[in-house]
Amino acid sequence: TDSGYPRTVREWVRGTKIEDAPVVFEGEKTDVSVGAYVSDQRFRNGSIYEVRYRSLTFYTSSYFARKVQYEHLLAPDDPLREGVEAPPEFVKVDIQDDASISFFSKWMIISLRSVWEPVPGGKTYSSGTLLYVDSDSFLTQGKESCQYHVLFEPSERTTFQGYSCTKNYLIMSVLDNVKFKFQFYKLQDDNRLHLVYEDKEAKIRACHAGSIDPYENDDFWFTTSGYTQPSTLYYADATKVTFEDEDAQHYQDNFIVDKLKTLPPQYDSEGLAVTQREAKSADGTMIPYFVVSKEGMKLDGSTPTLLYGYGGFEVSLGPKYIATSGIAWLERGGVYVEANIRGGGEFGPKWHQAALKENRNKSYEDFIAVAEDLIANKICKPSTLATRGGSNGGLLMGNMYTMRPDLFGAVHCAVPLLDMKKYHKLLAGASWMAEYGDPDTNEWDDFLYKYSPYHNIDPNVEKYPPMLVTTSTRDDRVHPAHARKMVKKLWDLGEGKDWPVYYYENIEGGHGGAADSKQSAFMTSLAYDFMWDVCSKS
Repeated sequence: TDSGYPRTVREWVRGTKIEDAPVVFEGEKTDVSVGAYVSDQRFRNGSIYEVRYRSLTFYTSSYFARKVQYEHLLAPDDPLREGVEAPPEFVKVDIQDDASISFFSKWMIISLRSVWEPVPGGKTYSSGTLLYVDSDSFLTQGKESCQYHVLFEPSERTTFQGYSCTKNYLIMSVLDNVKFKFQFYKLQDDNRLHLVYEDKEAKIRACHAGSIDPYENDDFWFTTSGYTQPSTLYYADATKVTFEDEDAQHYQDNFIVDKLKTLPPQYDSEGLAVTQREAKSADGTMIPYFVVSKEGMKLDGSTPTLLYGYGGFEVSLGPKYIATSGIAWLERGGVYVEANIRGGGEFGPKWHQAALKENRNKSYEDFIAVAEDLIANKICKPSTLATRGGSNGGLLMGNMYTMRPDLFGAVHCAVPLLDMKKYHKLLAGASWMAEYGDPDTNEWDDFLYKYSPYHNIDPNVEKYPPMLVTTSTRDDRVHPAHARKMVKKLWDLGEGKDWPVYYYENIEGGHGGAADSKQSAFMTSLAYDFMWDVCSKS
């Protein structure tokens, strides 16, 4: 495709040449990508479903599905296919183009990213809702003939992050005000999914459930970590959460069978506290953020503080163990902060969609609000506040640099987008137009130019904060030209001014900026030492 991703699906038989595999499905050059998969639900008393899809944009897709027999998945010349009727034709799945589907038992699970009314005049389901519906009925009779069941319905401050399936349970990960909890749903005798367990309270931690052998049992791996707690792996059993006693249903983590391993601490977290705060953005929206700091820290603005953000593509930030921040910042006595700004997925699709295209300024206003709140609470002052972000977060850094040079003491801008006039012509950039907009249309004049850092460098500014820009020659996602052009322009326009700009381009590595652990360690040390050196001297 124009975005550099697969455009065709081939049906390949083991032992044959891949170039001889016939093309069975293809998309358009303007699509982001195409794909196909098979979901075998026979072990849950369901059927086998074959699915093909076109990703039209980063957030919209067209799905095509059909129910097949096992024999249809065999090689065309396999003797077991003799006498078997041809599979039915694919049916376009009649959902909104920003919704997605999966299968569990006989059910099709539909994840909504916008409001949906499947039956005209019937019930309307909100953005972020998970529905399930009988797969066969939906595919053969149409959406208007089906009965829909709500699996999850979000609130203003809750969203589901994903789910994992054992043989009989669906384990859902839920964010409640950016804190984590589990919900367990079980296939009951009526073949419906019923909520049988929910964590009593959400906690500041990261958790993940991964089934061990969903074809055979309900065992799963449970991993958890936090800002100051390294990852711990547990062996768990979903059947342990089903109780007659109502109180027992809400006993935290009672599904754990055995603690297996814990990674050793990578830094000294003794005396560190994790707190959640909120800042009021320009439009009055409350923006949560996490602070990791020494207990009893003196609030006089003198502590070097690192503010990290991303704010795009519905990516959620939240509690997880980051050894590098611990070693290179917290152990030195600094404060580490993560901002849950709009554009991310912390509160579901609405939180993300609130900062798309012409509303991108919301992300930047949110980040500025958090920075100003840190300063107002005397955690830091502008000269002791560093900020860091990469990729889309690099675009965030570029805009903080050009919009509010007075607010930050140091900036690390990694593998960034910075030229929003040309981004869609470079590497995978065409796939991001649903996020940012199309600069070849009126959208450039209407809003895109406003947050193109490359075009908003002000030659009349006497002082910009020290900035380190890093990239990789072989970044195959965000072209290094963004970083190169920005730095060259700053060097040219900043001659004789107080515009300290530093540049490092690693000649290996992809979008991560490094090819191996040694290079990664160097790049990380370079960034943290730069920021600490600047802020600690202030």
